[in-house]
Amino acid sequence: MDKIIESLKFDDKGLIPVVVQDWKDNVVLMVAYMNKEAVKRTLETKKATFWSRSRQSFWVKGESSGNIQELKEFYYDCDADCILLKVNQIGDAACHTGHRSCFFTKVKSTLDTEIVGERLFDPDKVYRK
Repeated sequence: MDKIIESLKFDDKGLIPVVVQDWKDNVVLMVAYMNKEAVKRTLETKKATFWSRSRQSFWVKGESSGNIQELKEFYYDCDADCILLKVNQIGDAACHTGHRSCFFTKVKSTLDTEIVGERLFDPDKVYRK
């Protein structure tokens, strides 16, 4: 595992972007960041674990919502500076807004957007403080 982690190119903050994709239908669910420890935890536990840039802490996807991402396949690109996780999305949605994917805003024209896909849960009910 150390060989894999050492082959990855992390940025000057020690982070690498991660694209998360549903392994069954290839829908892009979200983009997040990992540091070396998050990569290690993800590979060991098979649960997608990220580094929160805003909170400066680790987070396991689905920890609060129950919408866990179980690792199925782990890839990195030809430059070794971006990771692709293919996951089994357990639960309805990957996005904290309640949508299946974080990519639900479609640009229709230079001045217009459209929300595609329905909200699957109410984030205020799921993420009670």
